[in-house]
Amino acid sequence: MVDATHKSFDASDRSHHAILKREVQRLAIAAQFTEKRRAELDIVVAEITSNFYKHAKGGEVLAGCFREDGLVYVELIGVDQGPGMTDLNRMMADGYSTKNTLGHGLGSIKRLADTFDIFSLKDWGTVLLARIFRDGKPVAGTPRRHTQIRPVVVAKPKEMHSGDGYYATCSDRYTKIILADGLGHGIEANIATNEAINAFKECPHLSPVEIIRFIHPQVRKTRGLVATIVVIDDHLKQLHIAGVGNISARLVGATHSRSPISYNGIIGHNIPGTMRDQVFDFDAYQQLILCSDGIQSRWDLNQIAALMRHDLSVQAAAVYKEFGRRTDDMAVLIARFIP
Repeated sequence: MVDATHKSFDASDRSHHAILKREVQRLAIAAQFTEKRRAELDIVVAEITSNFYKHAKGGEVLAGCFREDGLVYVELIGVDQGPGMTDLNRMMADGYSTKNTLGHGLGSIKRLADTFDIFSLKDWGTVLLARIFRDGKPVAGTPRRHTQIRPVVVAKPKEMHSGDGYYATCSDRYTKIILADGLGHGIEANIATNEAINAFKECPHLSPVEIIRFIHPQVRKTRGLVATIVVIDDHLKQLHIAGVGNISARLVGATHSRSPISYNGIIGHNIPGTMRDQVFDFDAYQQLILCSDGIQSRWDLNQIAALMRHDLSVQAAAVYKEFGRRTDDMAVLIARFIP
């Protein structure tokens, strides 16, 4: 079942820290982490929440468990509205503190996490990423996908299920992606998205428009959804894309960006009779960003150009932090094209 990729926890209130710790432990136990790895996760959670409590306002931790190419990991993303850090290298050093503490926080997180990244900007805040793999850090040279994909999907506050969802499948030549948003929110929206993704998995077509047409009759009994379909052809270095409804898409290059346009309609209820795939040579672009309408339509990472050098999950969390509406399910998916 497709659902939110991350659960959100308030990290600015100490009373919520124990809840976060229990949830992360639950994820790790379900994923069969060893006791040692779970203890290391505990330390990372404690350091993230401690830092946010001391230094930030409006701190939030996103926690999720992922299985990718045979690897299993827990991903923790800390997001805050604090004053930001002006000298990250100095802050990472053990013993440095601005609050008369031991100053081991960020250094401890970096040592224990298999993947660590942090972005901070004065008067903007901080996004911190820590991934802890169940079986230890992946060995260098592990086969990589042609397209790297990182999602941040968070349910509307107080909802148990997300109506936003994504699915991706990769072969030697093609990467196929769907980002879907069931109408409304809650369980019925989640059902619509899952029915669409089940159809997407069965669909033999490689044209996004034909995939949409294949899904359309399969979801008639649901409340319907909007979705964008992407098919990446690594042999031809082309990206094919089509969407129905208000999923925003942006191709980002070194010097320019491009926003493919979606068609009006609701998949499962009414879609245009005439649609065509939009085709782009992705040599001119490094990334594709997709957002559901839980993200403000005027989102723009160009304001924070330095983010492009960071992990895709950090970038996606930055979009969520700055532009998430918090009145709906929220989804940001970023795909990076690997030469």
